Amino acid sequence: MTAELGLLLVCLLGVGFLAQWLAWRVKLPAILFLLLAGLLLGPVGHLVAPDQLLGPLLFPVVSLAVALILFEGSLTLRFSELRGIGGVVRGLVTYGAVVAVLLLAVAARYLAGLSWEISLLFGALTCVTGPTVIAPMLRTVRPNARIANILRWEGIVIDPLGALFAVLVYEAIVSREEGHTIGVFLLVIGCGSAIGLAAAWLLAILLRRHMIPEYLQNYGALVAVLLAFSLSNAVTHESGLLAVTVMGIALGNMRDVHMDDILDFKENLTTLLVSVLFILLAARLDWPLPDGVLWSGVAIFVAAQLVVRPITVVIASGGSSLNWRERALIAWVAPRGIVAAAVSALFALRLDDLQLPGAEALVPLVFILIVGTVVLQSATARPLARWLKVTEPDPHGVLIYGSDQVARAAARALVGSGFQVIVADEDWEGIRQARMDGLTTFYGHPATAYAERHLDLTGIGRLLAMSTHRERNTLACVHYRQEFGRERVYRLRNEGPQEASERGQLARSLRVPPLFAADMTHERFIQLVAQGWRIKSTRLTSTFDWPHFIEQHGSDTVLLFGVEEKGALRVASVKRELEPRPGWTVITLVPPQVTERSA
Repeated sequence: MTAELGLLLVCLLGVGFLAQWLAWRVKLPAILFLLLAGLLLGPVGHLVAPDQLLGPLLFPVVSLAVALILFEGSLTLRFSELRGIGGVVRGLVTYGAVVAVLLLAVAARYLAGLSWEISLLFGALTCVTGPTVIAPMLRTVRPNARIANILRWEGIVIDPLGALFAVLVYEAIVSREEGHTIGVFLLVIGCGSAIGLAAAWLLAILLRRHMIPEYLQNYGALVAVLLAFSLSNAVTHESGLLAVTVMGIALGNMRDVHMDDILDFKENLTTLLVSVLFILLAARLDWPLPDGVLWSGVAIFVAAQLVVRPITVVIASGGSSLNWRERALIAWVAPRGIVAAAVSALFALRLDDLQLPGAEALVPLVFILIVGTVVLQSATARPLARWLKVTEPDPHGVLIYGSDQVARAAARALVGSGFQVIVADEDWEGIRQARMDGLTTFYGHPATAYAERHLDLTGIGRLLAMSTHRERNTLACVHYRQEFGRERVYRLRNEGPQEASERGQLARSLRVPPLFAADMTHERFIQLVAQGWRIKSTRLTSTFDWPHFIEQHGSDTVLLFGVEEKGALRVASVKRELEPRPGWTVITLVPPQVTERSA
């Protein structure tokens, strides 16, 4: 029995991985494939029965997993970012969210016949979008910058705020059902908040004073979160979720606490937990659904899509500079995601124990809304954006990974030719220099989960991997080859073509075109710049074409980029040689004596 249980759990991990991989390949939110996998394994195929598989461990396992998911989501909320999000986003995540909660509650009450308590909980759970479902959709739809920023920031901010509000509504319902007074409810809120703040303060002290070695920090943070959750629940029943949410928000806004590595660890752990958790939760659904639940769910989905979201957007965007086309697309795109699914399933388990009428319909209704919004909006948002004429033109911008003098020089040259450029790197000194040069920057590796949420790629369509770290260049190329396409990802060699080491073979096996000349490496570029070589931008004409340019500036000249007459960027590469034509602007690296003579 133990061997069979272990094999089944490993198979669930494998199915979760395949669902995540498929989502990555087709650029759709992973939650859709995870829920579908759970439905196939559970109510359809009868291959997995979570209640029999985990028995009495089901509720504790789901509780701990949801606690970590909420902590990871709340850790990303920065109060400093709220000041610059704009009036529309502020409206969507405050009074607009309240309107959405109330309207969704009314829909659940009158379309599904739920009690007001369950209806309000449903509204609190399903007003949340979330960055994990918004980000893939935005990269497929490619709306203009204003729309993309509004939808992206709405997902980032409302994810933890919506979770916090849902937890408060849940605490109120549980207190009322257990016959507690308002004083007991406030005690639960106060205790959960106090334990969350205390845990955040204690962990921050340990991290600031380096009392935990770096290799144990992720482990220590994991223990602290689970301990805060369990301790809070032990002191005051059902206050653990509030404790971890408050703990994450507090830690995310403390100064001098380096949380980037811990956040990366939590994001990776959350991916694993979500992959298994959603399969198990979907497998618990009864099929066929209870009488009327399916059609009630469809009716609520239609109301949420065609009534609730448009009203929310109209109210939140009142007085803004958005035109009706932009408001229409924002009103159409609001996919529900991880927080709604995970928290609703946990709440349903507890509310079933309390024998609250309508609790059994909570999870199916939430799942129907998730699947409906993700499928419909993924299929229709791009055509709708084109019809409304609010899409970005073909992305000509460039993402440069690396911030040393070579990467900054290339970035300045491209910006000088009118291209949008983002310089991304984990090296703070290089990023600081890039900012001093007036370049747009992103501090961090562009292939991380953090970048997935916070790196705005609107208008960006190419990657130039130019950092001094070969392995990290490879990671960026692998990630953005799927995002931009093979023909739009390039790397600057960190070694000569003759150095056929195993690590070099890895990069070559990826078939990522090397930048610039056949003998050009990162080290050689630095040497040439140190010898006085300079980047030069020149427009070719019918009387001064490329052969004349080479004749004047020397055959050693290195062609870096070409800009066609219509403004399209062409990148020079060994595997894709350029033949500049009259009307092009060529960006080249020329010897020092040529620069001096032309000056």
